[in-house]
Amino acid sequence: MRIVIGSDHRGYHLKEKLADVLRSKGHDISDVGTSLAKSVDYPDFAALVAQQVSVGDCARGILVCGTGIGMAIAANKFPGVRAAACTDEITAEMSRRHNDLNVLCLSADMLSPHSVERMVEVWVKTEFEGGRHQRRVEKISSIEEKLAEDAEDAV
Repeated sequence: MRIVIGSDHRGYHLKEKLADVLRSKGHDISDVGTSLAKSVDYPDFAALVAQQVSVGDCARGILVCGTGIGMAIAANKFPGVRAAACTDEITAEMSRRHNDLNVLCLSADMLSPHSVERMVEVWVKTEFEGGRHQRRVEKISSIEEKLAEDAEDAV
């Protein structure tokens, strides 16, 4: 699977480790940075990851910052992106099964590296269930399309 990964300075070390783990499992990784532990702004890296998922260059994305919350907020501004900060294996699994989450946001400060690795493993292998959940994801997409149309009409 082609996965884009990015982080801010607080998530840098964990991002590097996750990229290596994913590569070792045969995934094609696009690492958009940051490439240093020097202070940077998380929205910049959330945008780089979300853009690649939004346009279909990558099937999924992973973002790492202090909490994962800011990354999720920024990533969700892009069409077709469904991003959330997950906190354990259950939320990671359910985000895929029921919400077809395509951008996983993680906390480097509040989760252990081992826990994050397990969450990513579960998230990557879990398939979307579809069915009634497909209808709900389509409703989210409809809201997104309506907002885009309203914004276009306002110009």
